[in-house]
Amino acid sequence: MQTTAENLVSFFLETRNDSERICKPLEIEDYVVQPVDFVSPPKWHLAHVTWFFEEFILKKYKKDYQVFHKDFSYLFNSYYNNVGKMWFRPMRGNLSRPTVHQIYDYRHYVTDQIEELFSKGVPKEAEDTLTIGIHHEKQHQELLLTDIKYIFGHNPLFPKYDDAFVENPIQDFDRKWIEVDEGLYEIGHQDSDEFCYDNELERHKVWLNNYKISNKLVTNGEYIEFIDSHGYRDFNLWHSDGWAWLNREKITNPLYWHFKDGEWFQYTLGGLKKINPNEPLSHISYYEAFAFAQWKGLRLPTEFEWEAAQHQFKWGSRWEWTESAYLPYPGFQKAAGAIGEYNGKFMVDQRVLRGASVATPAKHSRPTYRNFFQPYHRWQFTGFRLAK
Repeated sequence: MQTTAENLVSFFLETRNDSERICKPLEIEDYVVQPVDFVSPPKWHLAHVTWFFEEFILKKYKKDYQVFHKDFSYLFNSYYNNVGKMWFRPMRGNLSRPTVHQIYDYRHYVTDQIEELFSKGVPKEAEDTLTIGIHHEKQHQELLLTDIKYIFGHNPLFPKYDDAFVENPIQDFDRKWIEVDEGLYEIGHQDSDEFCYDNELERHKVWLNNYKISNKLVTNGEYIEFIDSHGYRDFNLWHSDGWAWLNREKITNPLYWHFKDGEWFQYTLGGLKKINPNEPLSHISYYEAFAFAQWKGLRLPTEFEWEAAQHQFKWGSRWEWTESAYLPYPGFQKAAGAIGEYNGKFMVDQRVLRGASVATPAKHSRPTYRNFFQPYHRWQFTGFRLAK
């Protein structure tokens, strides 16, 4: 029978292999492209998650550990100020060196070192950090897919990534309104044996008034009706910030949508395809979700309403915008040092998304997961359901 440490190492190796599998369809030229500051080149993702294990585990727990390259901490740190200086995020695509080959060598070196370290027994806190590192890499696997899509989706040739990737699963059932009674509901993570991030703690009670929530995500067809009704031109539907964003960026439709010869098309990881009106909407900002809800005379659910009702509907194909600001739960405690920078310092000017998406890796979703982004972002597989 495998021990906890052996299971954890197996999980680690599986995760490391998954990241490299995601990159298999890429050509060498794809690894370094960075079309915009919030998208990172695939090569950078592969190196950054490797740096995490080196910085927070190997340097601390492996005696006489020799770093793979003295400059990699500077190049591949993301935002951990406790660790030291970092390369500029908007310029990650300028790093033609180190080469992709060197990055894969770096990955394999660190993977082997972690496997060796944990075969000899380590303190419990090292196992806890390894668990965080694994889920950190899983987060970057999702970012890898969405960044690859952004890179390819802004190439005029609309190259295919993988025909087998199913990104628009149809919800083949009728829309219904799930009624939820008013009362006290417990929110937050409670299973001590299951991994969660610190922003899902502490579990606490919230009062919810009576509400109804849709069992179904908003579809492409419904959103086309919003476009055809000139929803992008009616300032009454939009937040002031959203209206300013829309006009500044000249937004007239969801990300990756293209109107050609009287029909709507959407870039997917399988290439440019005609839009199916029955597929769930994706790549939408919070601003657009809010405006659509206003147009319908409805609203977005809060993250607490979503969590209290989630067992009554299917979720997991889209990160779902909520009407909740990203704030700490009562009793939230930020960890000391660099690990404490993981979530807590971003609790300002961001919106909570719930659920998961078609790009979320296996073993990385749960009903209490709190994703968060600024309200203008759309490059993730974001959608929404309505409430009233």
